[in-house]
Amino acid sequence: MSADGQIMDSSSRTLEKLENKNNKNGLVKQVDGCVPFSHQVAGHKCGINNTGVLQHPDGTILKQLQAPPRGPREMNFYTQVFAKDCTDKRLLDLQQHLPKFYGTWMPRESHELYLKLEDVTRRFLRPCIMDVKIGRRSYDPFASKEKREEQISKYPLMEEIGFLLLGMRVYQIHSDSYITHDQFYGRSLRKDTLKNGLSRFFHNGQELQRHAVSLIISKIRRILRWFESQTQLHFYASSLLLVYEGSPHTINTSKHKPADPATGHQQGEPQSKALSFQSSLTHSHPLCHNIEGNTNGKHGGSEEKKAKEIGMGDKKQFGQEEAVEVKMIDFAHVFQSDSPDESYMYGLRNLLSTLEQILKD
Repeated sequence: MSADGQIMDSSSRTLEKLENKNNKNGLVKQVDGCVPFSHQVAGHKCGINNTGVLQHPDGTILKQLQAPPRGPREMNFYTQVFAKDCTDKRLLDLQQHLPKFYGTWMPRESHELYLKLEDVTRRFLRPCIMDVKIGRRSYDPFASKEKREEQISKYPLMEEIGFLLLGMRVYQIHSDSYITHDQFYGRSLRKDTLKNGLSRFFHNGQELQRHAVSLIISKIRRILRWFESQTQLHFYASSLLLVYEGSPHTINTSKHKPADPATGHQQGEPQSKALSFQSSLTHSHPLCHNIEGNTNGKHGGSEEKKAKEIGMGDKKQFGQEEAVEVKMIDFAHVFQSDSPDESYMYGLRNLLSTLEQILKD
């Protein structure tokens, strides 16, 4: 019997087994040229072929909109922050800490709606990636009692530690391969093992990449300064995506041409229809009224300019700004507020303290 209660005949079971085998072998059907994103280290698996985040042929990534109210809330957040007519200095300053947003995308033969976002790993030759959930709790103020208990039980130390490693992918020089750790690894870490557990992300099999630790600390401090300057938003169950170059040779900023935000934000579906999801928001506290669709025209050329400045022949070495990236991701639980986001800042400060201790040892 299938998951929805329907009886399957032997041919259906055979087809299902074959599809599962193909999925495991990476032979997933492509839709409109999109393929599973190879660098996803955490997050939900949903959408086309249940593969999670997809990679568009233009190099952007596609994140399927979650069910209301989470998906529309995340879309509202992105559309306001990257609105062409945005004049809020705090939101304009926040843009530099987020993946660029190119609107929405919909497959030709599907009604699934996706957020179209910058692939922040794209310029790296051997990207080492870690997803870290930030904050003292991973449920929002409107979560049910059952949801709160479920989230707390997953990692009871979240309240004290303020962050949780959700997954990592680390390049190993000697084997020219990656090692991975999932969310269960992160949940296994305690106060006395947290520093060593986090330091694994910066070890390439030969030595600790201290330059990457130092540069990532610098970028996280900038995000902390932004939080210290604002009292209008609270972030729950949101993450930091940490990336550094694992290759000892060069940063591949010209490997691909960045997506053109003027043409890549949607396919066959008007933006107005996508934004109609706002009507289904519940307890979402929309960030502002009259949110308009946008294509991120303000910063569309910066990545292309950088790609030209840092080419394959430049042999950029570690220790420079381009060798790392830190971006905030996952905004299905962002709410308006009139006070500082103490929970998120607590997590950032503890993460910084742990990273600084790694450098000292």
